[in-house]
Amino acid sequence: MTPRYARHQRTTLAIATAVAAGALLTTGLTATSSAAADAPERPRLSAAPVLLSAAARTSLVREQQAAAPGTAEEIGLGAREELIVKDVVKDVDGTLHTRYERTYAGLPVLGGDLVVHESASGETRGVTKATEAAIEVATLKPAITAAKAEKQAVALAEAAGSEKTEADSAPRKVVWAADGKPVLAYETVVGGLQDDGTPNELHVVTDAATGKKLHEYQGIETGSGRSLYSGTVTLGTTLSGSAYQLYDTTRGGHRTYNLARGTSGTGTLFTDADDTWGTGVASASSTDQTAAVDAAYGAQTTWDFYKNTFGRSGIRNDGKAAYSRVHYGSNYVNAFWSDSCFCMTYGDGSGNTHPLTSLDVAGHEMTHGVTSHTAGLNYSGESGGLNEATSDIFGTGVEFYANNASDPGDYLVGEKIDINGDGSPLRYMDKPSKDGSSADYWSSRLNSLDVHYSSGPANHFFYLLSEGSGSKTVNGVAYNSPTYNGSTVTGIGRTKALQIWYKALTTYMTSTTKYAGARTATLNAASALYGSTSAEYKAVAAAWSAVNVS
Repeated sequence: MTPRYARHQRTTLAIATAVAAGALLTTGLTATSSAAADAPERPRLSAAPVLLSAAARTSLVREQQAAAPGTAEEIGLGAREELIVKDVVKDVDGTLHTRYERTYAGLPVLGGDLVVHESASGETRGVTKATEAAIEVATLKPAITAAKAEKQAVALAEAAGSEKTEADSAPRKVVWAADGKPVLAYETVVGGLQDDGTPNELHVVTDAATGKKLHEYQGIETGSGRSLYSGTVTLGTTLSGSAYQLYDTTRGGHRTYNLARGTSGTGTLFTDADDTWGTGVASASSTDQTAAVDAAYGAQTTWDFYKNTFGRSGIRNDGKAAYSRVHYGSNYVNAFWSDSCFCMTYGDGSGNTHPLTSLDVAGHEMTHGVTSHTAGLNYSGESGGLNEATSDIFGTGVEFYANNASDPGDYLVGEKIDINGDGSPLRYMDKPSKDGSSADYWSSRLNSLDVHYSSGPANHFFYLLSEGSGSKTVNGVAYNSPTYNGSTVTGIGRTKALQIWYKALTTYMTSTTKYAGARTATLNAASALYGSTSAEYKAVAAAWSAVNVS
């Protein structure tokens, strides 16, 4: 039977949003080189992750799940505990790192995640746990009602300025093990809208015996920006009938949709008659293609960065893409990643003429998805700071990887969006305190900071590990990085620093990892990749000591 229309994959040129650094003025368009052409090769190290096909990864997950009861017994879990495979990472030498979620008497254990490390021969070499506490609760019968837990959660959301607030579903019983002794608890997820129009996914954990709030975190992870000058870029599109779709089948099927000022649903897939997209000038029109070009470019560059740098095929490492939505709301000055829709969403900024579709915003926000599907770092306290730093670190990696002559890679976060109105970046990795809020070094006050500011010591660590301390100019940007202990740190280069942080995130960090745990995780990663007596291992230790984590 002859199909009514044919589809084929096409690579096309498109014009992306052009905004001059430090000003809201459009500039001329210039050509950029392709991201992959100048990207550094992945190191051929025995402990580096291999690129798994979707079928191979699925097969490994099934094998490890089938073996989970035996694994649970081998590592000493109790009779009422079960393991559920979340992810599997395979190294070049055949070592497997299997990440598990845990249940107790059928209830999810929040903070019970763990990673089992196996040699190629199947021998268990070690276990990395989010908690060392034995998982056991005295009773599975709650003393307070689910309705009381829900009421508390809704009240907390309303106090934070949420609108149209209600629980997304009835509270679920869980075991809370992320903070000391495990207890029976309720987890309630509250929907609605936050005070700035961002969708609300407030998770509140309530002690089922006392009604005390144990923990809360926001499930929607956000960033801010306007637009990035990306010049003329190459996009993957698909011809369907007589129209081209902004649908990239070469990268897991990423699609870019238009919400046209809406705040819910998927939106309408962008199409074009001649396969030349955008104008390079932001428009207040809700059908403007330029914002969609930037979103698609950010998604494909982030995909290529993870695949070619770490052998990761997509955010979930399953070969399937997320999707992007642009023109969210009206005058919405933000962008966000959501696990619930597995998608990126971008507002159009002030006046609906400054879409938040810049490359660094895209790389940062989609990395929240990677973190969610690997270590799952809790989005509060020190763990939340490490979560944000991970997005800054890999967002920076994406920017360097893109090799865009109009926006050379740097160690500044949000330097093109001028959110402060004075041309300054949102964050500085060489000396985080230059933004006026972030911490340069670890201290006990980190828990009282917003996660975007408690990320400072980890961002500082990454800069020191990559480039070293003191004065240095990279791609025309001058840096001067101090140290807490007055030491001189010699960098090992960004390529190695990225490999170490990625391996630490995917194989040695858990949901409850704090700064001391991050030091241990990165040292384990450096040891696995380069050896425990290597210069790289010593540099990791020195860089952490230089930010007061020892």
